[in-house]
Amino acid sequence: MNYDIRFENVTVLGAAGKMGSGILLLTAMEMYDISMKPENKDKHYVLYALDISQKALPGLMNYVQDQLVRQGERKINILRANYKDRADLAYNSEIIAQYVKDVMSMIRPVTTIESAYESNIIFEAASENPELKTKMFAQINENSKLNPWFFTNTSSIPISFLNEKAKLEGRIIGVHFYNPPAVQKLVEVIKCDQTPNEMAEFVSTYIKNLRKIEVPSYDKAGFIGNGHFMRDALYGMMRMEELRKEMSFAEAVYTVNKVTQEFLIRPMGIFQLIDYVGIDVCQFIMKVMKPYVTDENIHSPLLDSMMEIQVKGGQNHDGSQKDGFLKYERGRIVAVWDLDKKEYVKLEEIATKCDPLIGNLPEVHKAWKVIVRHPNKNEELTKYFSALQKESGMGAKLAVEYQTKSKQIGEKLVSDKVAFTPEDVNTVLMTGFFHAYGPINDFIK
Repeated sequence: MNYDIRFENVTVLGAAGKMGSGILLLTAMEMYDISMKPENKDKHYVLYALDISQKALPGLMNYVQDQLVRQGERKINILRANYKDRADLAYNSEIIAQYVKDVMSMIRPVTTIESAYESNIIFEAASENPELKTKMFAQINENSKLNPWFFTNTSSIPISFLNEKAKLEGRIIGVHFYNPPAVQKLVEVIKCDQTPNEMAEFVSTYIKNLRKIEVPSYDKAGFIGNGHFMRDALYGMMRMEELRKEMSFAEAVYTVNKVTQEFLIRPMGIFQLIDYVGIDVCQFIMKVMKPYVTDENIHSPLLDSMMEIQVKGGQNHDGSQKDGFLKYERGRIVAVWDLDKKEYVKLEEIATKCDPLIGNLPEVHKAWKVIVRHPNKNEELTKYFSALQKESGMGAKLAVEYQTKSKQIGEKLVSDKVAFTPEDVNTVLMTGFFHAYGPINDFIK
């Protein structure tokens, strides 16, 4: 079964979620492109958008439709060529409307898993729950006569575990899109020992057609992205607990978050990133990873404490940030949670006290937005970290120690055969997490 034929019938599980909706959109656009080939004009393409929430499906369809309008505007010249034989489509608006109609006509919103029994490909973007995933995979596999391929978006669960539990005989591969899939360029690809090469080749073609960047990972829990992020977060929380001996909880969180964002030139501080992903999600990922990691304790009592009081972080349905370690208003941090007081403390109060203790940034410092696009980025970073190591302030010292630890985490991912190469680690952190530089570097001697 070739590439085009396999796309004739596809299902996305968890289609109404943030990850599922993006994967559905991307897959629908790829299926449209396939359907427009002359040799495929008479073929019928179906994409099942499967989700247990009947209420969420109308919102999903509205999201896909809105995104297709934007995509149509961006590739109007390609669409004009596709519809060159349609004399009734004279204006751009008419062409885009037809494009949206043609793509939407392939999508079938459904709530029953039976719809997936006829699919050649199953994209899975359900919650990061091993039992849920294997239950769905097994049910589809047992009832389908097509020997479907399963593409799981898991960000931490070993593919070999899912393969064995669902009895898929190797017809599964990790295709881990980063959030949000429609925007993020990175896709981690993870094979288990039984995954056939033709599946990996198929996925590579799919990712290439989406104009995204593929990075392979060994089949180790957490893979590269969460393998680094979870350990980076654990280190940040450990340093926060050390600072807590000399200052309040809120002040310690503020200090580590400020240092990891401004002094390390990252788009977010570590506590803001944990909030963005979700405290509950980070806790769950650590639970998934912990049994597979024997030489480290992949567990955070602090996350447990936050979950006990139901401070979870994460995203609202409209994409706005929920409160977690930090409190947000219109995307801006306005306060910091104090675990001892069980309340948020205004950012201004904490900054007034902590900023003098943290100290100043070196004069050669450039903000993340500047450095990430700088034509001489590596030269500027080398100059900056050289100056940072000469600073005596608490913030500078913490930043140097933090970056040293980040590099060690990255190198261990390679030595432990989680990542294939140091370049793969750097690509994941720079592309998937938008870091200005990879953790494995020589900026700090």
